[in-house]
Amino acid sequence: MNILLILIPIIFFGAFVDAIAGGGGLITLTAYMAVGLPAQTSLGTNKFASSFGTTIASIQYIRRKAVARYVALVAIPASFVGSAIGSALAERYASDYLAYLLIVLVPAIAIFMVVNPRFGTAVERSMSSTMILGALLSLIIGGYDGFFGPGTGMLLALAFTALLGLDLVTAHGTARLVNLSSNVAAMVVFLYHGSVDFSVAIPCALASIAGGFVGSRLALRVGPRLVKPIMLFVLALLLAKVALDLF
Repeated sequence: MNILLILIPIIFFGAFVDAIAGGGGLITLTAYMAVGLPAQTSLGTNKFASSFGTTIASIQYIRRKAVARYVALVAIPASFVGSAIGSALAERYASDYLAYLLIVLVPAIAIFMVVNPRFGTAVERSMSSTMILGALLSLIIGGYDGFFGPGTGMLLALAFTALLGLDLVTAHGTARLVNLSSNVAAMVVFLYHGSVDFSVAIPCALASIAGGFVGSRLALRVGPRLVKPIMLFVLALLLAKVALDLF
C-alpha cells in the first residue's frame, strides 16, 4: 500500500504528460524502478498501465477529430515493422552510439522549437506525399523505439509536425494512436512472460486512465500554448536520462 501511495500520483502525472506531449514513460518507468520493482517487472507493469492511459487519450483525440487518419493508416504498420527491426539490431549493437547522437540532437530539437515561431502550425501538403513520408518517418522512429525507446511518442509528434506539416495537437493525436499499437504489442509479450505485477499494475492503470483523460482534454482545450512547453519539458527529461545513462 505504501508503494501505491507513492506510485499513483506519479503515474497520474506521467500519463498526463504523455497524453499532452508524449514521453510519459520517462517518468513512470523511473518511478516503478525507484520503488524497488525488478527491471523486467517494471517494464511489464509500465506497459500494462500506460496502455490503458494511452487508449483513453487516443479516444479523446479521435472524438475531437484531432487525428490525421490517413497518416495513422500507414504509420501504425510502418512503426510496428521498424520496432521489430530495431529490436533485432539492439541484440547485435550497443545503444551507446545512439545515446551519444541524442546528446547532440535533443538540444538541437529544443532550439528549433523555441526559435521557430511557426512550429506547430499546419502546413498544406499533398495527401500522397504526406502518407509516404509518414510511413518512412514511422519506420525510422519505430526502429528507434525497438532499439532504444525513450520519448518515442514525442519524437513521432515532432516529426509529424515539423516534416508532415500537421498542427501540433493533431500531430500528438496521431502519435498517440501509432504509439498505442506498439504499447499493446509489448504489453502482450510481457503478459505472456508473466512480467506484470497486477497488485501494482491494476491501480496504476486506473491512475493512468485518469491522467490520460485529463491530459488529452486539456491539450485539446488549450492547444499549442500548453503542448509546446510540455514538449520542451519532456525533451529536458530525455536529455537528462541519456546523460545519466552514459556518464
